[in-house]
Amino acid sequence: MADPNWRVRAAGPADADALSLVASATFLDTYAGSLDGSDMVEHCAAKNRPETFVAWASDPRDAVLLGEIIPGHAPVGYAVLTSTIDLPVPLEAGDIELRRIYSLSRMHGSGLGPALMQQAVDAAIQFGSRRILLGVWGENHRAHRFYERQGFTVIGTRQFRVGAVVHDDLVYARPV
Repeated sequence: MADPNWRVRAAGPADADALSLVASATFLDTYAGSLDGSDMVEHCAAKNRPETFVAWASDPRDAVLLGEIIPGHAPVGYAVLTSTIDLPVPLEAGDIELRRIYSLSRMHGSGLGPALMQQAVDAAIQFGSRRILLGVWGENHRAHRFYERQGFTVIGTRQFRVGAVVHDDLVYARPV
């Protein structure tokens, strides 16, 4: 794609409010109509607090990326790569977790998703990681196709709570 109207950049603690906003917006955009609205609001309020992003962006073992529209720099996507792994699979030396990667649906097909993924892979390489792990809702078939195009394969499952409901997720991995 020539001359996209977006950019991806490393985010820092000062970006926490924008990250919190785009995290909730993309979660709602992705799952509205699939998950209970009150469960989604509760989940976003608990999981997408600015303090969470400050902690990730302040940790030298983590990478936080922000996708923005040009001009104006409105947040439209993000990714978070963490050294702390919260997945119930056997871990290997050099594992890192792609904790989150989302973009607003208006950005689908723009190349933003692959750009976020590539920068996450580049960060994993810089950290000396050997494998990236991630969890995704079992019913998010669009995400499954995206991850598989990016070289990920299913290595396990987990359960993930959103509000009052426990969902079945797939756990993916790919070498870096």
